[in-house]
Amino acid sequence: MDQVHLHLLINHLPIIGSLLGALVLTFGLWRKSEPTVVAAYGVLMLAALGAGVAQLTGEGAEEAVEHLPGVLESRIERHEEFSEFALVALLAMGALALGGLVLSARRSAHSPRMAALVLLAALVGFGLVGWTGYLGGQIRHTELNSGAANGGNEAAGAEEAGGDDD
Repeated sequence: MDQVHLHLLINHLPIIGSLLGALVLTFGLWRKSEPTVVAAYGVLMLAALGAGVAQLTGEGAEEAVEHLPGVLESRIERHEEFSEFALVALLAMGALALGGLVLSARRSAHSPRMAALVLLAALVGFGLVGWTGYLGGQIRHTELNSGAANGGNEAAGAEEAGGDDD
């Protein structure tokens, strides 16, 4: 398995993991279930780890596709630049989840506030990593670049036709 395959496999983990972790954490808070909250922390830390692996394999994936027909450098750059924001957000989310895990283990009175902060970080992280995935999908999934997918935005079609290849 090369970096391209690993990147394509792992890049879904931060997206699904941050959403799933947020949902499990919400359920755990609602039910006041400490084991469920702890499970959510585990899912969120795994999602953060996945974001790190996706970032590390991104360069190899870029090198494999940047010269293929129909691949625009501008799309790769947008994806790559935005992925840095998403990575920072998910690493912060993972660190907060680890902190929440420690507070839970110590049965701290601050655990509920930390859980709320982790939930907020997970939702923000999901938004950022979801958008990063969308930008990454535009590199090779032409259906994301059609007029139907972007609301009929003619500028997107002009980029493809004009070869806006920075």
